[in-house]
Amino acid sequence: MADEASTVLVVDDVAASRYAMGAVLRRAGHSVVPVASAGAALAELDLRLRSGALPDVALVDVGLPDMSGFELCRRLKSRPPMAALPVVHFSAAAVAPSDRCRGLDAGGEAYLTVPAEPEEIQAVVRAAVRGARMRSGAEALVRRLTLLSETIVDVQAARTLEELAAAAAEGAARLTRSPAAVFVLGEDGDLYSGASRARARTTLPDAGAHDAVARLIRRITDGDPGPHHTVVPAPLWPAGFFRPGVTEDAHLVLARTEGGAPVCVATPLRGAHGASPDTGGLVARLAQATALAAQPLLMYQVERHVALTLQHSFLPKRVPDFPGLDVVVRYVPASRQTEIGGDFYAALSTPRGVLTAVGDVVGHSLDAATVMVEIRHALRAYCVEQSDPAALARRLDRMLQHYHPDVTATVCLALVEPGSGRVRIANAGHIPPLIVRDSGEAEYVKAAGPLLGLGLERPEPTEAVLWPTDRLLMVTDGLVETRGIDLSLSLEQLRAAAAGAPLGTVALCDTLLHCFGQDREDDIAMLALRLRLG
Repeated sequence: MADEASTVLVVDDVAASRYAMGAVLRRAGHSVVPVASAGAALAELDLRLRSGALPDVALVDVGLPDMSGFELCRRLKSRPPMAALPVVHFSAAAVAPSDRCRGLDAGGEAYLTVPAEPEEIQAVVRAAVRGARMRSGAEALVRRLTLLSETIVDVQAARTLEELAAAAAEGAARLTRSPAAVFVLGEDGDLYSGASRARARTTLPDAGAHDAVARLIRRITDGDPGPHHTVVPAPLWPAGFFRPGVTEDAHLVLARTEGGAPVCVATPLRGAHGASPDTGGLVARLAQATALAAQPLLMYQVERHVALTLQHSFLPKRVPDFPGLDVVVRYVPASRQTEIGGDFYAALSTPRGVLTAVGDVVGHSLDAATVMVEIRHALRAYCVEQSDPAALARRLDRMLQHYHPDVTATVCLALVEPGSGRVRIANAGHIPPLIVRDSGEAEYVKAAGPLLGLGLERPEPTEAVLWPTDRLLMVTDGLVETRGIDLSLSLEQLRAAAAGAPLGTVALCDTLLHCFGQDREDDIAMLALRLRLG
């Protein structure tokens, strides 16, 4: 009987009856809490509710002096914290079928006629407790399944592997009622991690601890497709992932993506053992769902790495030295969450001067980066025989229409004659160049035209003259374009910042990147030049 022992609240105003009922229950191994009235029962339950130790069942006499047992039952069932407490009514006087019906209608689980055989009393108590525990377990399972479903929705909505890991960790913490951390080990060896919110608000372990976790996950999953559970003892599991500075055993649930990348859901072993038996299965489902959602994000990381490598390969940090001209370039990729675009710059020597270009292929993908490379190479080839910016824009337009009819791009081309300072500009849907003077003035060159790839007529180039103290600035819209803010306002802010920047092309670029280039949603390409004195 010990494994079925329960705490029983006995509510009876007759002392002898309370004693007799308590004696029967104690012989069966139960703990008994006797009270003499409904008011005393409510007070006792409130006290136990605050300590988190409600009885397992209440035996309530129907004929209490301050309120009927039926009314007491109704009050209990109307209070959510106490509604799950099973109530068994008993009476020596109210024994008619209608009395039993009133007890059941009030929310009671059973009705005893006393005096009753001890075996009957014990059996009714066991049945009431067993039924309540089954209902409680079923309700808890429904709650956990709901939590699991909500977490999977959050995981699938994640835009980055860091967001995915954080969402999965928060869900694991709610399922297990303990701190949690989630790790995704990419094919490139990078470890993406997230912690449940309560843990993430404090300092997490350093890079060395993350490296140790990556080695552990790699060793555990080597040759094992999973999913499976494993325990890592405290000496092998770095301290601080679950609680700041605390070393403890870790319970790991591991799964793999379709590409074979390991996903690990980690909780403290103490918390895992304290969870219900079905919690482990729910955490395993969460690990599998996280692995499924991680696959496209990992593929995106690979594509992003390829695109970024492509960008860096064809956009050198320095351009060739041109007689009579100082040229500075900058390229800043978008923040880690954002896809690589098709931004580019070029500075090319031609028979008639130096051709500079800044442009952007519309779209954000590996395809955009690939088309960027084609445009840049085409421009290098065309300018060997053709220096006129408008003619070059027309040829690039035809190239896009022929090879990439669904792609458009913007570009600004400027042919600079270092000896005279004469500049011819052809603009294809791009931000116009900005002439910045050392006097503290700055103005955009009035140059406009349709995007590349549309096959539209193009205006003649715009001409301007650079003085030795002037700087010509060309940028892509990633520097200034912000969602929800009118581009004209952003361009005016850029003009004002450029006008107030320190002298020199390097200082100009660095100042603008400091002002506008932090955590941008798009790539930034920038080119600044000035005539070289002497």
